[in-house]
Amino acid sequence: MEILASRMLIRPADYQRSLTFYRDELGLAIARDYGAGTVFYAGQSLIELAGHGGPRAGGTMWLQVRDVYATENELAGRGVPIAREAREEPWGLHEMHVTDPDGVQLIFVQVPEDHPLRRDTRR
Repeated sequence: MEILASRMLIRPADYQRSLTFYRDELGLAIARDYGAGTVFYAGQSLIELAGHGGPRAGGTMWLQVRDVYATENELAGRGVPIAREAREEPWGLHEMHVTDPDGVQLIFVQVPEDHPLRRDTRR
């Protein structure tokens, strides 16, 4: 199987509230607005808010950032509630949690320079 592209699709209970959260509060850039929904850039992934279909709350998004502590300060400065402050996890990643208006958990992750995720395993 070859996957050519992927995105997380969110069908929020209140499209306008979620649009404001992702666009204005998180500050994500818009990749495409197609009238019935909006697609945002999220690193190498996309997040699509669909303004159609029934709402489905839940899920988790893993979003890697360069500096999770700076991201925490930036989001808190915009008034975004931080569900769990940034800290180093036992597995070596630095993580902070935010919850979107429909209960989707966003885990912002910083991968330290010496973490195994940064090692080239090719031999």
